[in-house]
Formats: sequence, C-alpha cells, structure tokens
Amino acid sequence: MAIDRRGLWATDDESLRVLKGSGNRADQALSFTGVHRLNPSLLNDSFDVAFPVLHGPFGEDGTIQGLFEMLDLPYVGCGVASSALCMDKVQTKRVLVSHDLSTAPWVTVKDHAWLTDPEALRRQALDLGLPLFVKPSRMGSSVGITKVVDGKTLDAAIATALRHDTTVLIEKGLEAREIEVAVLGNQEIRASVPGEVVPGGDFYTFEDKYVDDTCRLLAPAPLDQVMTERVQEVAVSVFDLLGCQGMARVDIFLEKTTGGLWVNEVNTIPGFTSISMYPRLWKLSGLAYPDLLNELLRLAIERHDNAHLS
Repeated sequence: MAIDRRGLWATDDESLRVLKGSGNRADQALSFTGVHRLNPSLLNDSFDVAFPVLHGPFGEDGTIQGLFEMLDLPYVGCGVASSALCMDKVQTKRVLVSHDLSTAPWVTVKDHAWLTDPEALRRQALDLGLPLFVKPSRMGSSVGITKVVDGKTLDAAIATALRHDTTVLIEKGLEAREIEVAVLGNQEIRASVPGEVVPGGDFYTFEDKYVDDTCRLLAPAPLDQVMTERVQEVAVSVFDLLGCQGMARVDIFLEKTTGGLWVNEVNTIPGFTSISMYPRLWKLSGLAYPDLLNELLRLAIERHDNAHLS
C-alpha cells in the first residue's frame, strides 16, 4: 500500500501506479490526492507481523501503531504511547528532566504565543546563548531545523519551524560529539556498541541524511571503555524511562570540554537499510542483519502475546 504525506492511503491500483511507474522522485510518487479507505485485506489473518519502516508523521508518531493495535496485529517497535512521546521533542525533554537526565536547555514557542508576544519569547531564547537550534517539535529527519548563530535570523528560523508544527523547540547549541546507540528489547533491554555521526556541515541536516555523502558515520565510535559503558547505560535508561519496546536509537551528545552526556532525542524507527547505523551497530555487537530482523519479529510477537495475557 502507498501512503501520501498527509497519511492518506491509496487504493490498490493507485498504489501500484505510484510505487512502480511515477519516476524516482518521492514527491512525484506521493502526489496522489483524495481520501481512500484502508485495504480490507489488511483485516484478515494473512499477516503475522507488521514491520513499520515509515519515518515522520503517521509513521513513527503512534498513529499507525494505533491502527495495528485496532487490527490486533503484532508489530515491530515501540507502542502507541512511547512512539507519540518520542516523536514530540518538547514532551520528551520534559520527561527526561523530571527524572534528572540531562538534556540541552530549551525554550518552547507555541504559534499563538509567538503571534501575541514575540518579544518576550525572543528574549527567553536569546538568553540561552548562541548558537541556537530551532526545530519543529514533532518532525523527523532534521526537517525544518535551523542553526541560529546571529540573533537577527531567529525570527526567520522560528517561521521556518512553524511551517511544520504549531510548537517549536529552541535549544541551546552544545559543543559536542553526536553519539548514537542502538537499543533492543522488551523486558530485557540491551544496548549496542555506540556509533558517532560526524556531519558534513554545521550539524546533521536532512541533506546529510538523504542527499549528500559528506557526512561520516563512525562505527564503532572512538570511545574508551569507560565512556562506552556510560553511554550505553544512559541509552538503556532513556529507552526504559520513555516506555520503548522492540527497538529505538538513542542519540546522545558528548560534550567536548567536560565529557558530560546530554540526551538529544530518541528515534523509534531508525534507518533500516543494511548500511544504516542501527543494523551496523548491532552487527558490530554480534547480531547480524538477518538475526536482528528475526529478533525484532520475535520481540513483536512476544509483546503481543504478553498483552493478551494481562
């Protein structure tokens, strides 16, 4: 089945057309319009497990997970609540700080508040100190993110983020390395060896992830044993705290001057090609790609079965 950017489902014929014959550009392949009903065949017993690999809204925000719950269909990855929570950067940070986990200082900007009193919000943001990162609260893949190094560009950055969400996160920029840890499990949670992202530019942009090849992914990350274990412990704690199950990638900032660890965000549906960071880190940790897929399917069925026992 094909799904457009608004989360609308295509018919069988339309799905075949857009997925096979609309060229290579994603915006062309997802250009169909209209409201379509879910294929009724999804309601029968022909599927054992769903494996969602949809990024962003409607894919990793709990909505399609809710659909699977309604169909009583086991699915890979986090449940409805943890998917929704981890997709919302502001709410995630509030939960983290309430449990004494460090995350970069931030200011929240709501669209209506920005219209009524922009000067007060502007002062709060600039009081964090430059540089700042301005982000939509509920988007992925670095869409709508701007690095602000001059206060004069703050308003434009907020306007860019507000095009993608009604809530904007303004975060203090840290002089830090970006460390990623693949986490796996339900009741028993384990962490992979850490990896490190070295952006091609000022930060890990959409272009770094999907267009350019200037970004470097170091796997494993060049860390000593003590720091490796610290990062893994933080990743497991965050995964457990946010109610994650199955899989997630926990992204952590390692401050260059102090060695402090700051939780950046949690990606509940990480990239999953054979060269993506999540499977690469598990391969380095002794779990090959086919075995990782089998384990994720096993965890999905285990969680589904346990839910029916409760």
